[in-house]
Amino acid sequence: MNIATLPKIELHCHLDGSLRPNTILDIAKREGIKLPSFDLDVLQKELIAPLECESLDEYLERFTIPNLVMQSKENLRRITFELFEDAALENVKYMEVRFAPLLHTVKGLDVEEIIQSVIDGMKDAEHRYEIKGNVILSCMRTMSAESAFEVVEKGKKFLGKGVAAIDLCASEEAGFSRRFVEPIALAREYGYRVTIHAGETGIGENVLEAVELLGAERIGHGVFIKDCKEAYNLVKEKNVTLEMCPTSNVQTKAVNRYSQHPINDFHKDGIKVTINTDNRTVSNTTMENECNIIFREFHLDGEDYRQIYLNSVEASFADPETKEKLKTYLK
Repeated sequence: MNIATLPKIELHCHLDGSLRPNTILDIAKREGIKLPSFDLDVLQKELIAPLECESLDEYLERFTIPNLVMQSKENLRRITFELFEDAALENVKYMEVRFAPLLHTVKGLDVEEIIQSVIDGMKDAEHRYEIKGNVILSCMRTMSAESAFEVVEKGKKFLGKGVAAIDLCASEEAGFSRRFVEPIALAREYGYRVTIHAGETGIGENVLEAVELLGAERIGHGVFIKDCKEAYNLVKEKNVTLEMCPTSNVQTKAVNRYSQHPINDFHKDGIKVTINTDNRTVSNTTMENECNIIFREFHLDGEDYRQIYLNSVEASFADPETKEKLKTYLK
C-alpha cells in the first residue's frame, strides 16, 4: 500500500502550528519583526517541538514565534494558502483548519477581518488545487467565557461561507467544559458544528463533559478515554469521532511512544478514529508521515485505510455534495 498516492482527509490541523519556516523568515525580514534567529536551521529548532517534550505546555511554547507574523490580513491569507497548498501536494482532498482569531488582534485587526483573511487564503488554494476546506474557529480555554462569546458572535456571519465549527483549545484543565457551556450552546443554536479538544493530557472525564455538556460531535485527541470507562462507552455509543494526532501525542507525552498509542485498540473496537497532523511544523510531520507511522506500527492494511478514510468523510463538517465527491476518490 503506497500511502503517498492515496487520497487523504485531515480534520485536525492548527494554522499557527503549520507555518513554513521560510515564510516566517521572509515576513519577519520584510516587516522588521524580531526573531530569536534569522538562521533557518536555528529557527527550525525553535519552531519544532522535540519528540521528548515534558508536557503539553512545553509543546505549546512553540506557537509564540508564528503568531508574531500572523497579525496582518495579507500574512494570514498567505499563510493559510500555503498550508492548503502543502496539503494538496500530498494528496489531501479535504482539510479543516482551525485557529483562534483572538490571537491575531495584536496590531489592531478586527476579528471579522481575521476570519475573512483566513477564508480568502483557503479559497485561493481551492481555486488552484484539487482540495476543499473549512475553517474551525478556536476559543482559548486560557481566556474568559466572554471571549468565546465574542468569537461565536463575530464568526456567525461566515457560517456556510467557509466557517463550519467552533472549538475549545489550549492548555487542558479538569472540568474546563463547565465554564463554556453558554457560549458553546449559543454556537450550536447559530448552526456551528462542535469539536472540542479533550482527553489529551490524562483527563478522560473531560471527554465525557465535552460530549454531555457541550454537545461535542468530535473530540480532538481523546487519548485518555482509555482510562475512563464512562467516557469510552459514551464515545462508542454516540459514535463520537476522535481526531487522533499520533506524533503530537508522543511529543506531549499523552503516550510515551507510538507503540503505546491507543488508536489501533480504539479502531479495532469500533470507535471511529481519524488520523491527523495537529501541527505540521511544530510536530515536523505530514499526513503521509502520520499514516505511515500508524500503519507500520500496527500492521494495518488497505481495508483499515478505507475505513479510517470513510470515518473522516462522515465526521467532516463538509456539505453533503463535498462528502459524496470525497468518497469517489477512494476507488
